[in-house]
Amino acid sequence: MSRVTIGRTINAPIDRVFDTVANINQFRQAIPHIVKVEFLSETKAGVGTRFRETRLMRGKEVSNDLEVVEYVPNEHVRIVADTHGTVWDTVFSVRAKDGLTELTMVMDARPHKLLPKIMTPLIMPMVTKAIAQDMDSVKAFCEK
Repeated sequence: MSRVTIGRTINAPIDRVFDTVANINQFRQAIPHIVKVEFLSETKAGVGTRFRETRLMRGKEVSNDLEVVEYVPNEHVRIVADTHGTVWDTVFSVRAKDGLTELTMVMDARPHKLLPKIMTPLIMPMVTKAIAQDMDSVKAFCEK
């Protein structure tokens, strides 16, 4: 398993930060390289929400199906995807501190097929860089 942990301190109320990472449509607005979101479930927010997110990565559109599996308002949201032989398990957590909001994202990558077991450790630096950019975009979006 590989793990990435990235945090940002954001000058915005906790509910704004939480809504930005937990509301799929708002997250799409915050992240410039998400080009499309399609809901795959009747549920559009909270546990049970399934959606297909299409991002522009290295000039190509890449789609992944994701599901919200935990949702505690103004605390954390957990989103899981099983893509190309790897389970990507991501938790966004928020907490108020001194009038600011601390946002922490922890992503675990658990490959369950042979090729991903070899490739996942090799791509993690690229994944970490992309996640850091997403967190910077969320911070900028929430602070504007």
